[in-house]
Amino acid sequence: MTELLSPAGSPEAVIAAVQNGADAIYLGMGNFNARRGAKNFTEEEFQKAVRYCRIRGCKVYVALNTLVGDREMEEAVAQAQLASSLGADGLIVQDLGLVRALRQAVPDLPLHASTQMSIHNLAGVEAAAEMGLTRAVLARELSIDQIRFITSHASIETEVFVHGALCFCHSGQCYMSSLIGRRSGNRGMCAQPCRMQYSLGGRMDDYPLSLKDNCLVDKLAELEDAGVACLKIEGRMKRPEYTAIVTGIYAKVLHEHRPPTPDEVRTLETAFSREGFTQGYYNGDKKDMFGVRGEFDEKETERLFTSARRAYSDGELRRVGVHFYTVCEKGQNIRAIAFDDEGNRAVASGPVPEAAKRQGLSEGYITDQMFKTGGTPYHCVENRAKVDPCLFLPAAEINELRRRLISGLSEERAKPPERRSLPLAPLAPAPAPAARPSWIFQVRTLEQLSDELCELRPGYLYAPAMELAEDFDHVKPFIENGTQIVAVLPRILSDTEFGAVYEALTKLELLGVREALVGNLGQIALARRAGLVPRGDFGLNAFNSRSLEVLRDCGLMSATASFELRLAQVKDLRKYLDTELIVYGRLPLMVSEQCVIRESAGRCNCAVPAQMSDRTGNVFHVVKEYGCRNVIYNAHKLYLADKQDELAACGLWGLRLLFTTERARECAEVAKGYLGLSDYRPNVLTRGLYYRGVD
Repeated sequence: MTELLSPAGSPEAVIAAVQNGADAIYLGMGNFNARRGAKNFTEEEFQKAVRYCRIRGCKVYVALNTLVGDREMEEAVAQAQLASSLGADGLIVQDLGLVRALRQAVPDLPLHASTQMSIHNLAGVEAAAEMGLTRAVLARELSIDQIRFITSHASIETEVFVHGALCFCHSGQCYMSSLIGRRSGNRGMCAQPCRMQYSLGGRMDDYPLSLKDNCLVDKLAELEDAGVACLKIEGRMKRPEYTAIVTGIYAKVLHEHRPPTPDEVRTLETAFSREGFTQGYYNGDKKDMFGVRGEFDEKETERLFTSARRAYSDGELRRVGVHFYTVCEKGQNIRAIAFDDEGNRAVASGPVPEAAKRQGLSEGYITDQMFKTGGTPYHCVENRAKVDPCLFLPAAEINELRRRLISGLSEERAKPPERRSLPLAPLAPAPAPAARPSWIFQVRTLEQLSDELCELRPGYLYAPAMELAEDFDHVKPFIENGTQIVAVLPRILSDTEFGAVYEALTKLELLGVREALVGNLGQIALARRAGLVPRGDFGLNAFNSRSLEVLRDCGLMSATASFELRLAQVKDLRKYLDTELIVYGRLPLMVSEQCVIRESAGRCNCAVPAQMSDRTGNVFHVVKEYGCRNVIYNAHKLYLADKQDELAACGLWGLRLLFTTERARECAEVAKGYLGLSDYRPNVLTRGLYYRGVD
């Protein structure tokens, strides 16, 4: 049966979700979840929530889906161990290093790959499975055909978002909030820059990054038929009443196997929408997906919320089936058993019945009393009794027997399962760092290459794989000068795009290219199948030493340390494989399935980057990515040429200059500046997050 998973951003939202039919809820506790702004649960609140849910047959998943620093790892693991001991049914995780730590510390607790892992193809799901995860939350950007293909071939469960907010950027790949405001989405503190106004073509009243909310309430049967294990509602930051309303409608539609009524759709819109809903990604039609939260009837919404709150607060709407069997025999204590369909049972006994002075107890009378489960989380589905004739007990004694049975059954249902909790293995020693880092030049397009750049003899040249396969002559001078060519894979690759990229990689392998730069778990196997050794890009979010250990064991030759780390943290990383750092360039803020360029120009014009301005006058460059996607780059260029001593102290294998919007001449000048051959310095620069860090 397909599971309906609802958000619980507060203890009240737990009740709202459970009473309205959620099969499972997800919540956060502590500081390691992607909604740190929600009312995350204290230990006491969490224990009460788990007990409440377990009694009523609802699962509880805990979000630990942020990147975790080395010094935070033990605390994150301790939170997981606490959640496990209190009865959580699974953990939702993003950080690769944390996944490994949890497999050691709580080996019996299921782990789910968060949408923050950016899993958007079958290979990504299988990579997660190899790491020991039991479910993958798929990217919101997938169509039903892509979901169906992945799910039908996956070796683990898949989960799909069916309702709620859509990020403009692929989850786990957004760095905009952190780079412009030090509030990292990967650390649970997203400031939602995609909901802000920007100027495209001089129109500052535009919201070119704000998408409508997703609503797939009429597609639930289709997703169920596709084999999706779990349907997820977004909204831990929203009110409990919102959780109640959306959960209630989705539960009815899913469990009653019917389409939604027009009134139900209108109710969903009244609860929350941004100029209506969209199914653009699901249907594969990305037009008309933009919208903002405009004017709405606050009184109507509040009336709806008041009604929803009253419904889940006034009594038990969620009830579990229970069986009773009572025995009342002469000279024996009355005794009874209550049990559910999951093997939980409770036994209780009462006083010895007296001889009846008038009409004695009957089976019908006792079963009538046992049926009275109103106000409890139970309803009686079977009720039998064996009664000797001419016996008497007061009704109060039978009622007390029933109450003790229900209390005992609740205690049994609330018990957390027995699981192991093991100490976290200490980090192994790391190899000695490289004596001197290699220089790496990365270009976005081959037009940025020049003889002048070639003469600087970088150790490595990273260039886009698809362009290399079409025009390899551009890099031959670099090869002749001893530079190693590395093919850069597009960060986002759907299953239907694998074939073309694989063909390009095999062609490059025949031309002598031996290495590929991958930015997603799903690309590692692709590169290796084409005969290339993979290196890890920033999209893998290597934020701690254990992540580097995982990437080494995945067969990567090198990894890129996250640019959300401070230099001090980079220095402290145990570099289990060659580790590089981006030290120059416009850092990527977002990668999106949407085309800002088309929205700006009104037509496709991929050859010319678009420019997007915020209210402070910062200009962000938007360029085409493979597959008609867009990448938004930072307004300011990262510049660290004057920090060479500090970079040298970090023990890095490579220092990468990332060329994005620069022309060939500027690329050469920048490189000369870093090599000490010129005094070039950009007009507007940033130190990124290497000194500021992120929240």
